[in-house]
Amino acid sequence: MTQPLVPPQETPPAEGSTSSAHQERADGGVWEHPMVWLSLIALGAVMGGLFFIFRTLAF
Repeated sequence: MTQPLVPPQETPPAEGSTSSAHQERADGGVWEHPMVWLSLIALGAVMGGLFFIFRTLAF
């Protein structure tokens, strides 16, 4: 017996599947913009380095 063909845009039915489609989360949020956090970390590192450079130069 052959399987019925399903169009490419559709998902074939699964026997015994009781799950429903999951809700997609909204776009945006704090963790969606890693460059903001990376720039804050880099800025803090540069400021820390400048502190020690100026501390050694100001004798």
